[in-house]
Amino acid sequence: MRIGELAERAGTTTRTLRYYESRGLLPARRTEQGHRVYDEGDLRLLREIRTLQDFGFGLEETRPFVDCLRAGHPAGDSCPASVAVYRRKLGELDALLGRLQEARDQVAVQLLRAEAELPSGPAPRCELGTETTASTEE
Repeated sequence: MRIGELAERAGTTTRTLRYYESRGLLPARRTEQGHRVYDEGDLRLLREIRTLQDFGFGLEETRPFVDCLRAGHPAGDSCPASVAVYRRKLGELDALLGRLQEARDQVAVQLLRAEAELPSGPAPRCELGTETTASTEE
């Protein structure tokens, strides 16, 4: 299939495909006329790349999965290098979750403090914006 058909079937652009080719993630096979040609295996590589990117993997992090598929394995994650990337990504996500939990805890403390300092009677009227309204009415 030609580049336009592959792009359409993969849900991407020809520009993206040319970029992947320049990065060595897609093969650079050409016809005698110089047209790029792809097959179902290339579509499978693209789907693997896109799925991993949807999960937050960077383009270079997809390389071991692509290499694994190119080597003839049934899945892109059935090679030790791919599993290593999974482990590394999981560690990054765990660290991110830890930072998010810390931020959440700090916001919760600030909320409790702010709520404790609120006056117990009726809330004071906020006069912000009243001047603008009054001056435009004059």
